[in-house]
Amino acid sequence: MMKPEKNATPRTVDIVIYPGFKSLEAIGPMSVFEYANIHLQRQGKPSFYDVKIASVHPGMIRSDTLMSLEATKAIGPLALPDDAIIVGSRRINEALIAHPEIIDWVEAVSKKINRLAALCSGTFFLAQAGVLDGKKATTHWSVADQLEQDFPAIQVDADAIFIRNGNLWTSAGVTAGIDLALAFVETDCGHALALEVASDMVVYLKRPGGQSQFSTHLLSQKTAQTNIRELQEWILVNLHQRLPVSQLANMAGMSLRNFSRLFHQEVGVSTLEFIEAARVEFACQLLASNADAKVPVKTIARRCGFSSDDQMRRIFQKRLSCSPGDYRARLCVPE
Repeated sequence: MMKPEKNATPRTVDIVIYPGFKSLEAIGPMSVFEYANIHLQRQGKPSFYDVKIASVHPGMIRSDTLMSLEATKAIGPLALPDDAIIVGSRRINEALIAHPEIIDWVEAVSKKINRLAALCSGTFFLAQAGVLDGKKATTHWSVADQLEQDFPAIQVDADAIFIRNGNLWTSAGVTAGIDLALAFVETDCGHALALEVASDMVVYLKRPGGQSQFSTHLLSQKTAQTNIRELQEWILVNLHQRLPVSQLANMAGMSLRNFSRLFHQEVGVSTLEFIEAARVEFACQLLASNADAKVPVKTIARRCGFSSDDQMRRIFQKRLSCSPGDYRARLCVPE
């Protein structure tokens, strides 16, 4: 990991906003960099991040909430930051039409900036500028289909927390911007500092970039059919069992065919996909827990209902692009 030298020049970061921007997407990363500076100062080191709020024109910019931020810098081809982060909007289509200057700016400077990140629907600014063509990118799940339809040259991964392609970064919605900013800090200043910042903010140090945006607990809450929702909740507390679909169909009082059809219709994934996702989510919780820090991976695999630690390792590689051991090393916060 790169660590700032004693007399290192601060890294400049511009957070790019516009009317209707998502306030938390600006405040989250800004807080991460501020906490990083505070911890460095406590260690007798200089601040490393010089953060500015930038927009098409300087001035007070109203967010999607009651809060406004003051942009003290106008975006342009000169005085480029080391890093730039473009936040998203609830009404991204209107924002793209209202602020073509941001699209033009992205196209002009994308190769000149050390890191150019887009949070949530902010990915559409990069897409419109054409800088994501032929690359993999993510955005908030609610607009992922639109991104894929409008920009077929982009490989859209609607399931990722954040994705890096060279100097271009894209992230999922709202709080994923905190994950991305923590990844910046860890790359720039090392694991220990990023861990201190994460502890201050009471968040995990790092959800791997490939981790899913979706929670099986949220999926169970969205289900309209009471019997399916209750069965999902039962699954979530009985993951240590084998859970064959035929048994679940019997519990629901339905034929296997009808149960499988209704489950997929209600939940959006098959029964087996739901169970696998739930087991991975439960395993992640255990691997990131201080209380289970010394519990062998094999034991955690058994608790979560995997047939073996090898099976859990294969599924982790498929879903999270890392091993259970790597996941534990990145997320477990030492006492």
